[in-house]
Amino acid sequence: MASGRRPEHRAPPEIFYNEDEARKYTSNTRMIEIQEQLSERAIELLALPDHPCFILDIGCGSGLSGESLTNQDHTWIGLDISPSMLEVATEREVEGDLLQSDMGQGIPFRPGTFDGAISVSAVQWLCNADKKYHHPQKRLYKFFSTLYASLARGARAVMQMYPENSEQLELITQQAMKAGFSGGLVIDFPNSTKAKKIFLCLFAGGTTQELPQALGTEDSRQGQISYTDKRERVRQIRNSKAPKKSRQWIMEKKERRRKQGRSCRPDTKFTGRKRPNSF
Repeated sequence: MASGRRPEHRAPPEIFYNEDEARKYTSNTRMIEIQEQLSERAIELLALPDHPCFILDIGCGSGLSGESLTNQDHTWIGLDISPSMLEVATEREVEGDLLQSDMGQGIPFRPGTFDGAISVSAVQWLCNADKKYHHPQKRLYKFFSTLYASLARGARAVMQMYPENSEQLELITQQAMKAGFSGGLVIDFPNSTKAKKIFLCLFAGGTTQELPQALGTEDSRQGQISYTDKRERVRQIRNSKAPKKSRQWIMEKKERRRKQGRSCRPDTKFTGRKRPNSF
């Protein structure tokens, strides 16, 4: 991608992702497919246990990545700086809680809150100084140090990103390690221009963990089969769910909200019934 076309060079994220851009982004089927693939890969790299976990989605946008978490029965909170993106997420009735916040000012949660964190296509924005008082190095350190604190010990954070150059990639990685994380880069399909994807896989203390195997390398055949099988299982789970807006879908959503302690209307024989069009 030419540098002049990178979104980070056109405007700060809260301005670039205005109402029109947010809706266009969320209605683009190709973009939805890419977000789904990246999110599922990031969740796989988290190596979560086989039970629902509490996950932080950094730069959640309109909730596309959060839907992958919901499909795997995880509870999540989404953080984003763009009010227009969060408004679209609210209209789409995503399952996660949403918070407008600048990740460069830190992660505003108590220590040990989350079992893991993911971020898709967001961290590279911190390498730009959109305001006079912005210092990329300081903002990255503030982000990673508060993220480290908000994670349970031994938890992982997986950041998929599009760094502009090797200097940005080094800056991001250095500040993550300075903040206390261990781990490193997982680069899928490193020899492909189009399929290459960069993930920063970080470990928040705990016992020593081995960096996950990248896809598309000579010795990753076994890992790639495992990933493909998991993707297929996720698709089967998604396809087995009730159609959106159906009675079953509404009942399941209300039950999840009750388990989360949220208020919702009582169930009646009219729940989920399609109303006739008004004239």
